[in-house]
Amino acid sequence: MAAPTPKIKLYTNHGCPWAHRAHITLAELQLPYEEEIIDLTTPRTAEYLKVNPRGLVPSIDIDGEIITESAVVAGYLADAFPSHLLPVSNAPGGALTRARIAFFVDTFFTKVNGTFFKIVFAKTDDEAAALVKEYVDAIVKEVEPLLGNAAPFFNGSDKLTLAEALTGPFVLRLLTLPKHGLLPESIISDLAARAPNFSRWGEVVAKHPSVTGIYDEEKIAAGTKARIEKLRASS
Repeated sequence: MAAPTPKIKLYTNHGCPWAHRAHITLAELQLPYEEEIIDLTTPRTAEYLKVNPRGLVPSIDIDGEIITESAVVAGYLADAFPSHLLPVSNAPGGALTRARIAFFVDTFFTKVNGTFFKIVFAKTDDEAAALVKEYVDAIVKEVEPLLGNAAPFFNGSDKLTLAEALTGPFVLRLLTLPKHGLLPESIISDLAARAPNFSRWGEVVAKHPSVTGIYDEEKIAAGTKARIEKLRASS
């Protein structure tokens, strides 16, 4: 007898790259869910603070149990519903694959991704150019070697893995925001020239339906521009 379909409610905001991680994971697992959009531009309601006292997204209510924090939400779903995203630890090679995915994600966020936001909100072209070099240098040193066997996804997988579910929202923004003047276009050509593994992998990730599913490029670009203008006006 098949296990009953869980009742899932996702508290989210489609403009938030962290919440986007949960959407990618749910799409790959093909799990139905209800969603409630949380307005991140206003103080959180008392009702939502009961769900997540930190007021962040995503949060999920799954069969009455609340799970919060994006990596925890995605990891929980991948563990609770074993799939191509993440092998169980006692499968042949499972523990090793899990460790490699964890290391890749940690590397991406601790060594690289912080610089991405600095580029977007750089105050001058010279500052942005220096940060682009820092970002590309970090990709070349830290991430490029970890994608040598991508086929086309992480660790030789022909399907999306948890590595892509957790990094995909940021890779997607990296490859689309330059078209809107929010990142120097040189970042794309520099990555293609110096980090071909990352460039090929990123292009495939950024086109995957589970990654692009909730992504409204024009709306994200407009919202980012508005945030930049607001920050500059207040400085």
